[in-house]
Amino acid sequence: MTMIRCVSPVDGEVYAERPAMPLEMARQAVAHARLAQKAWARRPLDERVKLVLAGVARLNEMVDEVVPELAWQMGRPVRYGGEFKGFNERSNYVASIAADALKPLVVEESDRFERRIAREPHGVVFVIAPWNYPYMTAINTVAPALMAGNTVILKHASQTILVGERMVRAFIEAGVPADVFQNLFLDHDTTAALIAAKSFDFINFTGSVEGGRSIERAAAGTFTGLGLELGGKDPGYVMEDADLDAAVDTLMDGATYNSGQCCCGIERIYVHESLYDAFVEKSVAWVSNYKLGNPLDPETTLGPMANKRFAATVRNQVADAISKGARALIDPKLFPQDDGGAYLAPQVLVDVDHSMEFMREETFGPAVGIMKVKSDAEAIELMNDSRYGLTTSLWTKDAERAARIGRDLETGTVFMNRADYLDPALCWTGVKETGRGGSLSVLGFHNLTRPKSYHLKKVTA
Repeated sequence: MTMIRCVSPVDGEVYAERPAMPLEMARQAVAHARLAQKAWARRPLDERVKLVLAGVARLNEMVDEVVPELAWQMGRPVRYGGEFKGFNERSNYVASIAADALKPLVVEESDRFERRIAREPHGVVFVIAPWNYPYMTAINTVAPALMAGNTVILKHASQTILVGERMVRAFIEAGVPADVFQNLFLDHDTTAALIAAKSFDFINFTGSVEGGRSIERAAAGTFTGLGLELGGKDPGYVMEDADLDAAVDTLMDGATYNSGQCCCGIERIYVHESLYDAFVEKSVAWVSNYKLGNPLDPETTLGPMANKRFAATVRNQVADAISKGARALIDPKLFPQDDGGAYLAPQVLVDVDHSMEFMREETFGPAVGIMKVKSDAEAIELMNDSRYGLTTSLWTKDAERAARIGRDLETGTVFMNRADYLDPALCWTGVKETGRGGSLSVLGFHNLTRPKSYHLKKVTA
């Protein structure tokens, strides 16, 4: 029997394991979800919304278990309290817009015709969630999918193997029917076989570019709808009129929070030459204040990376950049807990350029490169010089300038004086190899449903 294991970054030991579900058993679970879907969709919308929110509330009651469990699985320090703030904000927002997002578009309502476009649930939605923010990334799709009348099959990454199990337990205890929301432990082969067999009506995947390609290959020819949020190499641009301290605080936090393991984390920064030296000096001081250590210690502000393999990628990129002329500015003596494994010191690099893998490929760790620029045109060219496009963070006091620059950026979201945040009222989407589709907002509901047109000609006397 194949076992799916979570090796904890805290101590390198197996923290949890579950047997992978055999293919035939997985098929049966999906069949149960399909049978349950019509009855679930026939329930009034406000009832579905209330049940989803009850599941969210039940999970909140488990906070004392969830937070240390996350620390053991993927290394986030307990001092940050898990993911409840964003989890609740997103759930509450989609609940507040569900009725408007799903209401029919009425084209004509007269004595001769009724013409409207309704929103129909896809059916069975498959959510494949990542380990870096396993609750928040999952709820982005789970909450609106269930509210819209779909049933949901949830699969989490092995690194956070207990998250889906706990989410489903909370929702079922709150009253969501067991066949409507299920967590499955699946290996890659079984997952691919289910997708190829057109088991699902919509699939949402958050993960690596290669993972996205695997999903597309498995789904080829099935015409299954896909939502893919893949890699990122998000830039920040600090203009000459920026609030320097605010820019340093937000961008350094965006580069290093959660050990840099954020989909929209800041991985490269371009600073106008007039502020460059001051920005670098303040950034080094900011990052140097971290305390790297055991995430279960309330004093720890930077935990280990989720897996020593991920830390090795960061180290290799940094070493390659240094070999090509980059300079590392964070003194390693400040972080004696860096053990060469999952525990990794943060780093700030200068004298970097786009010939270096560190400035081109996703790092997904607590390391960031800073480059000097002379103009908006130069910054735009550099920000667009990437195969990814999730978010971009612009720092200026001039909103018109930010909007003008934003029009030329190849990105899913343009931030001004903000970074590393997901606004549930806006569509979370990307371009280029970051993927396709979009979650949250009204558009997120539209992606989890299909349009169905009604053209009703009334009989007149």
